[in-house]
Amino acid sequence: MIRYKPRWLATSVRNKLLAMALLPLLVVFPLLVLAIAVWSNITYDRLLITKVRSDLAVARGYFDQVLIEVGSGTRGVAGSQRLLSAMQPSETVPQGQTDAALRERLSEARRGLGLDFLLLYGTDGQPLGSAEDNGPHAALPLELQRLVPEATLGPGSRSARLMRLDTMAIARMAPQLMPRLHIPLVPTRNAAPDARTTEDRAMVVISLQPVRDAAGRTTALLAGGLLLNQNLDFIDHINRIVYPDGALPFGSEGTATLFLDDVRITTNVRLFQDQRAIGTRVSQTVRDRVLGQGQTWLDRAFVVNDWYVSAYDPLLDATGQRIGMLYVGYLEAPFRLVRLAMIGVMGLIFLAVMAVSAWFSVRWARSIFKPVQQMNQTMQRVEDGENRARVGALPARDELGALAGHLDQLLDAIDEKTHALQRWGEELDHKVADRTRELEASNASLQLAQQQLVKSEKLAAIGQLTASIAHEINNPIAVMQGNLDLMRETLGEHSQPVQSELRLLDEQVERMRIIVTQLLQYARPTEYAGYVESLDLNRTVDDSLVLVAHLLAQTRIEVVRELQATQRVGFNRQELQQVIINLLINAIQVMPEGGTLRLATTDWCTADSALCGAELSVQDTGPGLAPAVQERLFQPFFTTKNDGNGLGLWISQGLLERYGGSITASNRSDGRGATFSVRLLTEPRAPDAARAGTHDGRPGAVA
Repeated sequence: MIRYKPRWLATSVRNKLLAMALLPLLVVFPLLVLAIAVWSNITYDRLLITKVRSDLAVARGYFDQVLIEVGSGTRGVAGSQRLLSAMQPSETVPQGQTDAALRERLSEARRGLGLDFLLLYGTDGQPLGSAEDNGPHAALPLELQRLVPEATLGPGSRSARLMRLDTMAIARMAPQLMPRLHIPLVPTRNAAPDARTTEDRAMVVISLQPVRDAAGRTTALLAGGLLLNQNLDFIDHINRIVYPDGALPFGSEGTATLFLDDVRITTNVRLFQDQRAIGTRVSQTVRDRVLGQGQTWLDRAFVVNDWYVSAYDPLLDATGQRIGMLYVGYLEAPFRLVRLAMIGVMGLIFLAVMAVSAWFSVRWARSIFKPVQQMNQTMQRVEDGENRARVGALPARDELGALAGHLDQLLDAIDEKTHALQRWGEELDHKVADRTRELEASNASLQLAQQQLVKSEKLAAIGQLTASIAHEINNPIAVMQGNLDLMRETLGEHSQPVQSELRLLDEQVERMRIIVTQLLQYARPTEYAGYVESLDLNRTVDDSLVLVAHLLAQTRIEVVRELQATQRVGFNRQELQQVIINLLINAIQVMPEGGTLRLATTDWCTADSALCGAELSVQDTGPGLAPAVQERLFQPFFTTKNDGNGLGLWISQGLLERYGGSITASNRSDGRGATFSVRLLTEPRAPDAARAGTHDGRPGAVA
């Protein structure tokens, strides 16, 4: 008789099942966590490097734009008639007054361009004049003399050059800038050895442009420049462009720096709480890579006292030599803490999943080895002589449950049950496959419906936004108009003393309503158009001047009116006032120091008299229009103002073209300001919306 080892058998099966259940959790899960952690770390580093690379591109673009602006600005001054006139003495003007006029012109140009110095030299390099009273008193420095042939013979460069000048050159050109050159070197960890204690050289953005007479001969050289040493406004502006408020998450801080060789000459990196790290030096590793090999550094770097995700780009002078570096970067610590927190949270999630999975695995293993243990006990009882012992009914309905039943049945029942189990398995597979196909079809249909819903919501949101804005503004406008009418009705004849003020309020309420209508008009231009009236252009100009009188009162601007037009024009009153007021405000803003505002109206007709109308000319004595500005003047969102939105002239052009009018801009012939000309028709072409018979929001209003 065979003797079994039931206890050993039960223990072995139980241990194997537990090992099979827990092995994936104890081995596969940790490996998966490790792989995800490594992948996320690499991806996170790449994202940070990609971010700082784009930041460097923005900073470099602004730096190059400064070079272009300094060059084009200096070139514009060199080619101006005012400079040429100030240089040429006359019989009635003594030499001393000519020098004063030249200095005043150069000083005005230097302030307008935001330069640190603006100097005039002869073609032989000898000084002729300066924007400052104290210079220049010496010839053109040797470093700049090699640029003289190119400036004399060529048309002049549109872009300034970056140069490294010694102390003597700055002392000869702009002695007032000398205090900014003396930068004590601060001992910096990991920097290359250097016996110097101070940095006295200068990094200068400089432009050398020829001054030509009427015959095209070069009579002088104009040198304009910007000193970058300790130029805090310049580097802070770069930092604001690259890292505006809220640009960096998690409390990180962005920084920008300009290096002369490896010395920080201007930076917003802090050495202490209130002291900038000017005079500190870059590490030797970065110096060798950027200045030595001419490569761009995109990696982590220890900057002064902390780790930053950094980008260093070499700066080249006019000869192509590497003389410094442009740096942008942001603190790495906040991102590192977030990354560690993410890895920690991910680890906790995996631990929780492992714990739950282990609990279910143990329960699943027990459901397997418990029937085996029961069958083992039954076999032990039979071996002990209990012939009637049976396994009995078991709750498990799988192969082990069937095996327990087989001990109580004949071998033919085993075959029958085996076939039944196989048949059930195939049916279950078919049902699972059918159900899977149904779920896939339902999921695809749900995704399509969701995409259509999102698209519909986006289309509806555009119309709702415009309608809601118009509704919210029209309500207070209606209340204001109603109260004005109630005031007239209540006061009766007593309202006569303030009748003009009430009329002005009516006009402004009407203007607000028109603005709301225009909001809808620009959202749905084919549905709205304003009233077309026969207007006196001269009176409309006078009315517009009243509306900007408070602005003129704050300036020293003289208004000259030459209103000679006799033709009436067809236009909407509010829209025409909007165009004229926009031009008046622009003219006022370009003359902050005062000037002359000339308003002229005349009649015009084509050669065949097919079209006639009136023309308004708005002339200022401001700085005029640069060619680049004049080219993009009427494009949307283009502006030269720090607080402008670039929509005023674009909207004005649209209003004029809607009624067949036009607007042009040019510089005055005397070079003292700009001229904006508005040409209007006596009988304008009606707007598309007006021809279609649409309304402007009031009952019965037809254009």
